[in-house]
Order: sequence, then C-alpha cells, then structure tokens
Amino acid sequence: MTFALFLSVFLIAACGLIYELIAGTLASYLLGDSVFQFSTIIGCYLFAMGIGSYLSRFLHRGLVARFVSIELMVGLIGGFSSSLLFLAFAYTDAFRLVLYIVVILVGTLVGLEIPLLMRILKERFQFRELVSQVLTFDYLGALGASLLFPIILVPKLGLVRSALVFGILNAGVALWSTYLFREQLGSGYGLRAGCLAVLALLGAGTVFADRISSAADNSLYADEVIFSRNTRYQRIVLTRWKDDLRLFLNSHLQFSSRDEYRYHEALVHPGLAALPGARRVLVLGGGDGLAVREILKYPSVENVTLVDLDPEMTHLFSTHPVLSGLNQHSLTAPRVHVINADAFRWLDANPDRFDFIVADFPDPTSYSLGKLFTTTFYRLAAKHLSVGGLLVVQSTSPLFARQSYWCIVETVKQAGLRTYPYHLYVPSFGEWGFVIGSQSPYEMPQQLPSGLRYLANVREMFDFPNDMQPVPAEVNYLNNQILVRYYEREWKDIAR
Repeated sequence: MTFALFLSVFLIAACGLIYELIAGTLASYLLGDSVFQFSTIIGCYLFAMGIGSYLSRFLHRGLVARFVSIELMVGLIGGFSSSLLFLAFAYTDAFRLVLYIVVILVGTLVGLEIPLLMRILKERFQFRELVSQVLTFDYLGALGASLLFPIILVPKLGLVRSALVFGILNAGVALWSTYLFREQLGSGYGLRAGCLAVLALLGAGTVFADRISSAADNSLYADEVIFSRNTRYQRIVLTRWKDDLRLFLNSHLQFSSRDEYRYHEALVHPGLAALPGARRVLVLGGGDGLAVREILKYPSVENVTLVDLDPEMTHLFSTHPVLSGLNQHSLTAPRVHVINADAFRWLDANPDRFDFIVADFPDPTSYSLGKLFTTTFYRLAAKHLSVGGLLVVQSTSPLFARQSYWCIVETVKQAGLRTYPYHLYVPSFGEWGFVIGSQSPYEMPQQLPSGLRYLANVREMFDFPNDMQPVPAEVNYLNNQILVRYYEREWKDIAR
C-alpha cells in the first residue's frame, strides 16, 4: 500500500514535468528562440502551480473523488496537449494563446494534486514523514522525467505520442486511486467508468498519433510530407512536389533539390578553389552531405571530416536512396569521416588543423544555434586553420536580414580574421550571403572545377548593390547573442 501511494507521487511528478517539457520543446520547434520559449513556459507553469496550490484550500469534501477527477483532467488535457498545439499551429493563428492556456490549465491542475494527496494521506502518516516522503518522490519523478524525455521519449515516441502515453499514466493513477482509497471513496463506480473512458480515449489517440502528426504536417507544409521525425535535437521534415524535395529543420527550409546546387556551389567553391593545394577539409554542420559532395570534386582533397550534431540527420542522408543519391553518396565516400558531436565542443577538444573549414549551420533562430555565430566560436575555428587556410560561413540573407548578415561579418572580423563577404541569388531563398574569413589576404580563384551547374564567375559575387550594402551592426558575443534578436526582428518584419 505505502509503495503504491508513493509510486503515485512519483508518476504524478513525472507526468507534470513531461507536459511542461513538451510545451517548451514544441514552442521552440515552431516559434524558435528556445530560451525565451522555455523561460516563459516554465514561469507560467510554476505560477499556475502556485494558483492550483492556493485553490486547494477551498476544497473540503470528497477529497479522494476530487483528486481522481483532477488526475483525469490532467491526463486528458496534458495527454492531448501536443496534438492540440500542433493542430492549433497548423490550422489557426492563435497558437500562442492556445499554448499558454494549455500550460496554465495543466499547471493549475498539477498544483492541486500534491496538496490534495497530502491531505488525503495525513491520517496514515506523521506530518514530518509525510512531507519528507511526498517531496522526495516528487523530486525523483521530476528527475526521471527530465532524463527520460530527451533520451527516449522525443527520439523514440515523438512529442504527440509521448504526451498521450503520460496522459495514460495520469489516468492510470486516477483508476488505481479509486481502489487505494476505496474506504474513503465508497463504491466509486462512476469515477471508475470515467477513468476507463479517458483511458480508452487516450489509448485511441496513441494508436492514431501518427495520423494526428501527419494531419498537422500536411497543413503546415505546402507539399506532400514524405518523412517527419523528432530527434533529440530537432524536428526533421521532408516534403515532395513532383521532382522537388525540400528539407525543413524546425519548420525552417534548409534546401530545395531544384536549386540547392546554387547554394552549395557558392558555399564551397569561392574558398576551396582558391586553395589549390588543400588536402584536409572540415565541414561543421551540413549533415545533408551536399557541401561534402562539392568538396569531393577536388582530387587534391585527401580527407574530409564532417561534424554534425544529429546522428539521425547523417544516417538519413547516408541511407535513404533518394537523399544519398542527391548528395552522390558523399557521406559514405572513402575520403569522408562523419562525426556526430557538438561542433563547439568538438573544436575545443580536437587539435587538428585544416586547410579549409565550412560552417554550414542553420540560421540563428535560437540561442543554441546563435552560439555557433559568435566571436568565441570563430576564434576557436580560426585556431584550426592551417597557414593560408580559409573559413567560410553561411550567413543568412543580406537583403531580407541585412543587419543580421553584417552582424555575422563584423563578428568574424572581431574574431581576428580578415573578412570577404559575398552573395548570390537562390530561387528558394532569394538573395543569400556568405563570408570568407582568413588570416592572410584572400585571392579569388582563377579557375573553378569542371562540371559545376551554376558558378562561372566568382568575382561578381563580391559586389553588393545599394540595398545590401553594410549597415551598423553589433558584434555577436556569446554572452549577449544580439544576432538572434536581429534575426528574429528582421524575419518577422518580412513575414508582415
């Protein structure tokens, strides 16, 4: 009996934290700026828990029945929270409103749980022992949930099914509570019937979770969704329309197969073609293998090291027949060594030097990505350049995110490198920018490798028209990450 009671506390705590983590993760996937999303969601959730704890004082009669009812409501709302939020983002303009309503509702109900349970148990345990045991299992449940969430739940079950599974656990606690406290509850047939109904509803949701996700995805993306997966680090979605494949990471377009060659030729060849003796190349990010495909066009390159955080990404582009065909099987080429690690930590721990370094990260939509566009990161990368080596950075759009672009240029310069900004037009993105950083003067290549589909003249890429000329921009330091705020503001202005 005692074990079952405190196991209930453990599960209640785990479920409550899981719903909070799911809301924060989903908001960061869909809205970006993970620090802001998690901070506001955690704050609202804790505030709502405080409201729930306060409201518990007004409940006097039928505490067990009320506890069971609250568990069922938590399980129902929390279990379907991820489904509701995905669908709200896909089909309405009220995603933020729905998000915070769900967070406050779940937080308030969770805040009611522990005070009610302690009042129900007060006659079975001494107060000191009761408080100690309940809080111990509450904190242990939170720890278990925080470890389980990134390691197993998100990569294995996904956000929709994870929420539903924990909703089932909440409803399960409600059901067995009707037996644990049957002396205080009485017959409880109505509550048990309600528990079974909620369990059946959540179970059906779990069975059809993939359909719920697909319905949301198909509404979010203009083309047919052929693959979607939540990994420990991001949400990967592939869409297809006729012969056009598009990759989205956290809802942001990464490439279109119809014109990605323009982007990747521009990313690689203005720098690498200027280094005729380059033998060792490092690619940071670029888990799709498309930049590596371009690098392998140079016979002098003996070794390419690709460091990408997400093993799901590199595995997908190594094994999927269409995607590996797109990158010409570059990730499984003998000259290529793939490492799944955080680029920041890997650079800090690895002493190797390279003739050419490519920083091909997604745009700085969050602080976790923004750290890869800071002076700290560029100084670290510069230490890995061989004498005469070059660093190239994808740097967002100098037209649509003008201040963001020149912020990146200034940041590379502040890191102690000479900067050579350039741009080109990619139909899927519009005008797109890059910057070459070097410790010695950069000389434009006289000759490009044969077989390129787009690039013919590099020199004109380094000329900027009036509407893309430099504008004042602060340097992006690790402790302030001004770039993330520039980026968010400028792309919001475009969306309007």
